[in-house]
Amino acid sequence: MSFRVVRSSKFRHVYGQALKREQCYDNIRVSKSSWDSTFCAVNPKFLAIIVESAGGGAFIVLPHNKVGRIAADHPLVGGHKGPVLDIAFCPHNDNVIASGSEDCVAKVWHIPDGGLHKTLTEPIVDLVYHQRRVGLVLWHPTALNVLLTAGSDNQVVIWNVGTGEALVEITCHPDIVYSACFNWDGSQLLTSCKDKKIRLINPRTGEVESDAISHEGSKATRAIFLRHGLVFTTGFSKMSERQYSLRTPDCLSEPIVMVELDTSNGVMFPLYDPDTNLVYLCGKGDSVIRYFEISSEPPFVHYINTFQTPDPQRGIGMMPKRGCDVNSCEISRFYRLNNSGLCQAITMTVPRKAELFQQDLYPDTIGDTAALSADEWIGGKDAEPILISLKDGYKPPESKAAMNVTRRTNVLDKMPPKGGKSPTGAGGLGGTSPVADKTLQEFADEIRKLKAMIVKHENRIRALEAEAALSKMAAPAAAAAATDDEDGAGGGDGLQTSAASAAAQELAADEV
Repeated sequence: MSFRVVRSSKFRHVYGQALKREQCYDNIRVSKSSWDSTFCAVNPKFLAIIVESAGGGAFIVLPHNKVGRIAADHPLVGGHKGPVLDIAFCPHNDNVIASGSEDCVAKVWHIPDGGLHKTLTEPIVDLVYHQRRVGLVLWHPTALNVLLTAGSDNQVVIWNVGTGEALVEITCHPDIVYSACFNWDGSQLLTSCKDKKIRLINPRTGEVESDAISHEGSKATRAIFLRHGLVFTTGFSKMSERQYSLRTPDCLSEPIVMVELDTSNGVMFPLYDPDTNLVYLCGKGDSVIRYFEISSEPPFVHYINTFQTPDPQRGIGMMPKRGCDVNSCEISRFYRLNNSGLCQAITMTVPRKAELFQQDLYPDTIGDTAALSADEWIGGKDAEPILISLKDGYKPPESKAAMNVTRRTNVLDKMPPKGGKSPTGAGGLGGTSPVADKTLQEFADEIRKLKAMIVKHENRIRALEAEAALSKMAAPAAAAAATDDEDGAGGGDGLQTSAASAAAQELAADEV
């Protein structure tokens, strides 16, 4: 395939630059799992990487300022009993991250500002449904606390994380689900499956609206929604050549574009920037990142350039646009993992001489405020993401002081309850959480131990007082016996007895 012809575009000269080693993260034991996942998640506060861990599954979460060599005993998020397969940060709360594992459970965690100081083993909620490993976790783009999980049991479940309840169970897939993606407002769900089909699904009912064969090859495929509704897929041909395609939702079976790239065997992950309409193709085992611009002009998918790296990549994560540096005209930032334990940051920049804010490069982008609650979304309401301006840059908000999770209560909610009242009335305190119950139990145990210790000391004091009283009563009798004794030696014995009695009294007084 030839990439010689490039149309005129403001992104034509986008170039990538890898940061120096001292600005990167080193000595990270990246997971050796063969699962097709990016192994990396990133947001403006943290970088999370799935790592090797003895005795279960774990991932590491690092603040962006903690660069350099990471200590081997650095705290992890380690509550899973099997290897972690996928992780994803919540788009509406930078301190919340979800994980799926081979132990058949998905978990949601809260990461404190500044990162972890000890290994975290207690999630804020466990999502138990799947009968086999959970290999995919995905947050809803506009509804708060709505999380999708997919497992090797061919089931897809949509959860309300705030209450721990399964809202929707989607059972239309005959085989493993490779990927899932919501559209711009979250009203449709696109999945790719091992049966080579991509499916357009109503996420509230689980009904399949349309489906089609995406790629003829038997290896894993990926499918994503673009901002204006088009579908972009990656996969393999019958001859194991890597391909990408562009389709319309109304006619999934007939691609607008189908292009063969190369003959590598690594699964390609399409990473999409809705603000610039750029798609970045990153494959496991590849040493390149290709990027394309999607437009309404033929051939619709326009090759821009390729960023070359010296070594193959093990995984990759893409920073949300609100985490990019607008002062340097940075339009994308990637965190690339290799087999040597290095996580390297790569910036994609548009060269501009002017130092002013470049409005054409930075239209309003997706913010961190949810447009809907989980109840509103499942009730049938749709809303587009709430956009923010990056003109003055973006500053991540501080974490909420407490993250108490209870059933039937939206504990991850940033939005106050309607009407300004707390869920339980004037006090604003819901039912006691498991964390609060555990703390109260610990206090009660400590109080019981202190009471037992006090009772023990009181009994000892009484025993010593009684012993001292007996010694005082025995002292006069011993003195009289010493006086009646006429033998000189006997007198000496009386004096020794008196001395012994006096010593016993002093000892008893000291013990009291």
